[in-house]
Amino acid sequence: MLLNIVNGNTTAAMTKTIAAAAAKAARADTTIRAVSSAFGPASIEGAYDDAFAVPGVLERIREGEAEGADAHVIACFDDTGLDAARALAAAPVVGIGEAGFHLASLLAHRFAVVTTLSRSVPVLENNLLRYGLDRRCAAVRATDVSVLELDNPASNARARIAGEIARALEDDRAEAIVLGCAGMADLASSLSSEFGVPVIDGVAAAVVLAEGLAAIGLKTSKRGGYARPIAKDYSGLFAPFSPRA
Repeated sequence: MLLNIVNGNTTAAMTKTIAAAAAKAARADTTIRAVSSAFGPASIEGAYDDAFAVPGVLERIREGEAEGADAHVIACFDDTGLDAARALAAAPVVGIGEAGFHLASLLAHRFAVVTTLSRSVPVLENNLLRYGLDRRCAAVRATDVSVLELDNPASNARARIAGEIARALEDDRAEAIVLGCAGMADLASSLSSEFGVPVIDGVAAAVVLAEGLAAIGLKTSKRGGYARPIAKDYSGLFAPFSPRA
C-alpha cells in the first residue's frame, strides 16, 4: 500500500517528525511517501496562511495520485485544502484534524483539543462544528507556542502543552486529549502515560483511517460535493492548476 502524506507547510524538520509518527503507526506493508508542501508558508497559523498553503498541498496530492497512491493524508491539523483534495483525488483523503476528532469520540464522551496559537482556535472550532463533533469537544485550548517553536527547547513547549492538558482535564472535564498540531506528534505517547488518558496524535489517527479505507477498497465519492473539478481555464499564477477533463 502506498500512502501519500502531505505536510501542509514547507518546513522539512516538521515533515521528518510527521514521517516518523506515520511510520510508527503504519502497517508493515505500507510504503510512506512523506513530503512537504510544494510551495507556500513555513507554517500554517490562521486563515491567511491557510489560503496560501492550499495550492502547494494540492500539487502534492496530484503527484501522489500520479504515483498510484492508495490513500492520502493531509498532515495539517487545520485540514488545509481537505475538500479540494477530495475533489481532486480518486483515492481517499484523510485530514489529521478530522481523524483525531473522530478517534477521540470513539474513546471518550468528551475530549479537548490542545493546539498552538490562539488564532488557530476559531479555525478548529469551526471545523468541529462542520464535522458535527462540536458537542463532543469540551474545549479547544491554545498553548501560545508557535508551530516553528515546538521543537525549540527554549519555548518550553512540552511543559506548556502539559499545563493545558491538566487544565482541560480538571476545568473542562475532558476525558481524552487531541494534540492540535502535527508538530506535536512525538509527544502523544509520553503525555498519555503522564496523564493516564488517551492523548491522540492526528497523524497516527489519519494513517490508521486512511489505511483502513484503502484496505476495504473505498474511494472518495465523485457524486455531488466531491465531484471532479469542472474543466476550465484559470488565469495568472493559477494557470497551471486549470482543471482538465
